[in-house]
This record gives sequence, structure tokens and C-alpha cells, in this order.
Amino acid sequence: MQAEIPPEIADWFAGRGWRVRRHQAEMLAAADSGKHALLVADTGAGKTLGGFLPTLADFCPSRLGDAAPPEGLHTLYVSPLKALAHDVQRNLVTPVEEMGLPIRIETRSGDTPSDRKKRQRSKPPHILLTTPESLSLLLSYPDSFDLFASLKRIVIDEVHAFATGKRGDLLALSLARLQAIAPQLQRVALSATLANPEGFREWLAPLKTGDVGEIDTVALVEGEPGAPAEVEILLPEEERVPWGGHAATWAIPQLYDLVRANRTTLIFTNTRFLAEYTFQNLWDVNEDTLPIGIHHGSLSREARRKVEGAMARGELRALVATASLDLGVDWGDIDCVVQMGAPKGSSRLLQRVGRANHRLDQPSRAVLVPGNRFEFLEAQAAKDAVDAGMRDGEEFRPGGLDVLAQHVMACACAAPFDEDELLAEIRSSLAYAWVDETVFQRVLEFVATGGYALKAYDKFRRIVRDRSGTWRLTHPENAARHRLNAGIIIDGEMLQVRFRNGRSLGKVEERFAIALKPGDTFSFAGQALEVEQLRDMEVIVRASKKSAMIPSYGGARMPLTTHLADRVRAMLVDRPGWARFPDDVREWLEVQDWRSQLPGPDNLLVESFPHAQRHYSVYYTFAGWNANQSLGMLVTQRMEDRGLMPGAFVANDYSLAVWGLKPVKDPAPLLSPDILTDEFVSWVQESHLLRRSFREVAVIGGLVERQQPGKRKSGKQVTFSTDLIYDVLKKYEPDHVLLEAAWADARERLTDIGRLQTVLEQSQDQLVHVELERVSPLAVPVMVIIGRESLPQGAVDDELLLEAESIAAAAMRVDDLP
Repeated sequence: MQAEIPPEIADWFAGRGWRVRRHQAEMLAAADSGKHALLVADTGAGKTLGGFLPTLADFCPSRLGDAAPPEGLHTLYVSPLKALAHDVQRNLVTPVEEMGLPIRIETRSGDTPSDRKKRQRSKPPHILLTTPESLSLLLSYPDSFDLFASLKRIVIDEVHAFATGKRGDLLALSLARLQAIAPQLQRVALSATLANPEGFREWLAPLKTGDVGEIDTVALVEGEPGAPAEVEILLPEEERVPWGGHAATWAIPQLYDLVRANRTTLIFTNTRFLAEYTFQNLWDVNEDTLPIGIHHGSLSREARRKVEGAMARGELRALVATASLDLGVDWGDIDCVVQMGAPKGSSRLLQRVGRANHRLDQPSRAVLVPGNRFEFLEAQAAKDAVDAGMRDGEEFRPGGLDVLAQHVMACACAAPFDEDELLAEIRSSLAYAWVDETVFQRVLEFVATGGYALKAYDKFRRIVRDRSGTWRLTHPENAARHRLNAGIIIDGEMLQVRFRNGRSLGKVEERFAIALKPGDTFSFAGQALEVEQLRDMEVIVRASKKSAMIPSYGGARMPLTTHLADRVRAMLVDRPGWARFPDDVREWLEVQDWRSQLPGPDNLLVESFPHAQRHYSVYYTFAGWNANQSLGMLVTQRMEDRGLMPGAFVANDYSLAVWGLKPVKDPAPLLSPDILTDEFVSWVQESHLLRRSFREVAVIGGLVERQQPGKRKSGKQVTFSTDLIYDVLKKYEPDHVLLEAAWADARERLTDIGRLQTVLEQSQDQLVHVELERVSPLAVPVMVIIGRESLPQGAVDDELLLEAESIAAAAMRVDDLP
């Protein structure tokens, strides 16, 4: 495909010593031919500008001729992060101004002031940068039909980050609605890290009713290759690679040396706790008082904006951040990216590495800092995958019914609707092509009455069908209630952290805050704080110089991808490849090989051994934490049924360790696939998992409201409400649409049923059981985990504190080896 580049754009590129790259020109050509487009290009390749190039061209005088520039909202840009939208605005304003194009650009998110939001609906900019949630809310207003009637293009950035989850479901439904309002709409998606571009083409394409044959309407544009990334693994200079732990505290002195040696270093962590912990440790050794910042999603908007601005101006030497900044943010002066702890996936690592240099012709430099020996192997596997250009990613799954219920309510808030027309619109998205009339009727019944078991309560009556068959709101106030509570991201309930003068620092989770009392200190937003009082939903604090604990957060764990897990397993049996490992890691694997066996791609290794008057079994599944936690609960239940007196279990991404008072002589019966029928169902129903899932889908589906005018329910109040409803539905309406949605969540997200099933199938003909006299070297990392799960029934108290060095010493003894 070839496109004629408007001279205004060509001259601007030339004036900067640049050229319009092939993939950017192809994006313009795809737009000119009336096609949707998916652009897959390396970080620094100018993806965002490529996505916006057709929009800029539409405003160029050379293309307009005597015609007036477009009026109204022309282009929507949707990103998974607020920070990314603000960064794109900064970087888009420059070319627009320098080309002299009459384009107004604004952002809209939960942080946008209400008066600006109102004005944007009546007098929209030409380009609006927003998030999936804010877009869905815009579509809930009656004036959305006028607002989006002029829409020509929607640009979805970092599409891999959310298309396969519930935020992607919400966006897919919004795309279907936008296409109905503006049939001329062109869809554009951008990504640097897609393992399966064809799957994303199908997701992006608007479908005919239930038909998946529209992929040809989406052009696949592949970017010019860039310089390969330079990735290295940081190792202790004098100490050994640790046996356990994830914080990599050992690396702080070396990390500080990196900060001193570079202009700007971006340090990524996988959790908010680790971000605060790493920042605090860095500050403790910051003898040069270098400007170092911190950024994560729980900080206040002001704090985040201040840090983002300082980075954009090149005022920081280092920034410690979570995933709140790992997508697309363009700060060209970053010359080194550090990943603290295991990256968990090659695509995620590649995305974070790309934040360095951010130029296609220069290699991005990254340093991986493993917290323990398994994390070293994972880091090496991720480095190998990046070097080989291999990506990993999540598979698409059917859209969630709780998200569909929220969207139906949003549509009702905008205008009365005909159910057949709305169903056809919904089914034009791949995520919901599976929804038939029966399923849709169940969703409508839920939105209208709450369902059979709840229909007697007026509070659940939100929409009603009139005599003509049209659905409409039962009362106008339902629209305001919907907009107050709509959203997909369900974090733990949060309390504001404020100084007495009212300045907000951000939020901490309610479960952490309720344990605080006046005089307690905690570290947050990079400073030590002393609690003065707790009132309503706020923690009032003052600055302190006392030592302080760091808040913990209950956010979802980043799962180890199947792709990376397979690479680690292959490395374990590649004995010649061990030569590139540090001496202590190589010795660890060699002693394991002598004393026991190594788990490989073609077997499921289970080791059994006595330790401290208990009998342990370690299952090397490499299936991720969620699947291993689920397996732990199921195996210990079967051990209980067989009189093996289980005590407790611990799990990490790589393995599961279970102990009991009697030895496991044959693990095969504990792992038979039939465990996923009655026993799995019984366990999930009796555990907290289904209640937790129901709590989330009830909020997303609008059954339980967190927010009321001027007041927000506490986490305890929400939990109390959802638990009551859950018990009613479980007893009187077990096939309720939200119970079905909760089950889907519990199976896929909380228990990772797919990977668990793979482990159980592998156990049938690939199980290797090794009985040992003592703990093996490979078992040490999981054995030293603190905070093991104890069982609610038939459990034996676990008072044992496992000492890492003593266990390691026993595992690595070689006096009995040949």
C-alpha cells in the first residue's frame, strides 16, 4: 500500500531530520482505502504518530483544498493508563502546533474536573484522549449520539494490555455502540508486543451478526525492525544468589551505582509494596541526595502529575514505578531500565525495556535483578526470549456477563432501546458474538429486576419494557447512580491519606488502614508518616522521622506466562547451557541432578522427603501461583480423605510444597483429573473464592453500589451486602446470571483452571516420583517461603519456622554423593 504524504507532514518530518517510515505511510494508506488497521511495531518506531497520521492528514490544508476543517469530535484515542494519555497529549501537541494544524486536543479520565467533562460533551475537542471506562461513561449520556456522530477514527493504544480482559470486553461493547452511531468509523489498534496478531485482528474487526468473517476489513501493518534490546542480569558481586525472597534487597548498592552512572534510570517493580520498599532502600543509601521519585496507582493525582512532569523535563535521576508507567510513556532521556524481581513474561519485559532510549535506531538497555535462584532462571529465560524476538500473551475468552449488564444499563441511560437492535449491536463484537437471545434475556431480566430471587425488591428495578417492547429507565435517578458506580477495575477498598491541611498523598487499602492507630508510622509516597487519627474514609497523618512499615496491597499477582515457564523447564534439562550460569546457580542444579532429578518439559516431577519431623511432597508444576494454590487446596483435601493428616502448603509460580504427618508414597491418586469435577466444585463453593468473585461481578454488574451521592460505602459494607445477596441467590436462584459470571471468574482468573487441568493431565502418564532422605536443592526456594497457607479443616498447626540457610545446607550437602 502506498499513500501520498501531505507536504505539511513531509516537511515537518524533514525539518527534524526524520523520514516518514514505511509502516506510518501504510497506516495512512489503509485509512485512505477505508480499512481498519492493526499496527504492530517495535517501541520507538513511531506507532502513536502512525496511528494519528490519518487524523493529521485530514486537517492538512493541502488535502482540504477549499473545504473547511472537520468540526466536532474527529478522533478518539483510548489507552489503558491515564499517564499514557497525558504523555501522548504532550507529544502530539508539538507536531500539531509546528504544522499549524487547527486541531484541539484534550484528555478525559477520572482525574478530569467535572466542569471540563461537562464542557467536553457540549463543545468537544477534535481529538479526545481517554480510557475505556471514561468512554463507556460518555456513551451513557443522551447527547452521546450527537457527540459521536462526527467520529471518524478511534485509536486504541497498547491493545495487548487489556483486550483479553474485562476492560477489553467493555471497550469491545463501546466499539460496537460507536460503530452503530458513526458507521463510517475506522478502528485502529497499536502494539509492540503481540504474539498472535491474527487474534487481535479478529477482535478489532466489526462483525456481522454472529459472523467472524470480517477480518479482511482490518489491515495488518508490521513496523520496520529496530535495534535489538541489550538486556543483562545483575548478580551479587560478593554474595551468592539468594535462595528465597523477591525484594532483591541485596542489589540496592549496585542499583544505586547504576543510578549514579546514568542520566535517568527507570526502575520497575511488580507491586506497589515493592515500589515503596525499593524507593525507601534507595533513599537510605542516597548519599549524593540525587533526585529520585516514585510512581504508582495509589498515589494522588497531584503526586503522579508532579513526577510525570519532572521526568518529562529531565529533572529526575531515577524513578521507581509499577505497571502504572510501563506502557508507551515516551521519555527519550531514559538510558537504563531496571526490572526488580522476575519479569513474569517476555512481552511485559520487552514493553518495559522499550522505555529506555525510545528510538528505533538505538538499542534499549535493561538490567534484570532476580530476587532468588528460580527468578534468575526466569530472568535468563526472559532475556533469551527477548533476544530471540519471541512474545507471549493471553488468549481471548468469552466476554463477561457482568460487563454486558453494565453496558446494557449504560445504553438505557443514553436512550430507550429495542432489545433486538441492541442484541445485534452487541453481537457485532467478537467478545460477545456467542450471546444468543436466551442469554440476552437473562441479562435483561437481571438489569430490569435483579433476577427472579430479587424481583420483589424495588431497589433492583432499574429498567422496564413498555407496551411497544422498548426498554427504558424506571426512573431518571438510575442514570446518575449508574454513572457514580460504573467501572471495571475493582481494587480493594481504599482510604485517603491526608495531611491535616487537606493535601492528599494518595490511598491505602482499607484492610491495612483499619489496623492502624494514632502514633503508628508507615512509609508512603516516599516519606515516613505518623497517624494522627482515622475518620470516615480518611487517614490523617503528619510527617515523621520514626522508622516506618510499608503498606501491603492485595492486588492481583502478575502470573508467570506459559511461554516463559516452558523456557525455564527447557533450561533445567539443558545441561550444556548451565555453563553460562553463575557458579552457585550451576552448583545448585548439579547437586539437584545428582541427588534427585530435574523437572523437564516432558514430565511432572514430585519429590517426597522428611524434614523436621514432617513429611513433605513438592510438585514442580511451573503452572503459576494461582494454579498451584488451587492444586494445594485440592491435594490437601484428598490427603485428608486418605488419612495422610495434611498440615499446610506453600506455593510459588514454579512449585507447590505440601506437608503432612504421614508420607505420600504414591502421589498419582492425588492428581487424577477427576479432581476437577465434584471436588473442585465443592472446594470453590465452600471457599472464599466464589464469594470474592461474586463481590466483584455484583459491583461491575450494578447490583451493589459502592458510591452514593456524597458518600462511599466501606469495604465491609460492600462485603456484607454482597454476601447476603450471594447466600440468597445460591439458595433460591443458583443459575442467576451473576453467579454464572462469578463462576467464570473463579475458574479462569482466581484458580487458573486451564493450567491446572494441564498439570493434572500431565500427571497421568508423565509423573516422576522421587523419594529422598532429605530436602532437595530445588525444593529450598519454596520451603523457605514465610506465611504458609493453613487448612480450615483437618489441619495440624504449623509452628515451624523454616530457616533458609539451615535448609539449604542440608540440601546442598555432598558428603554422600559419589
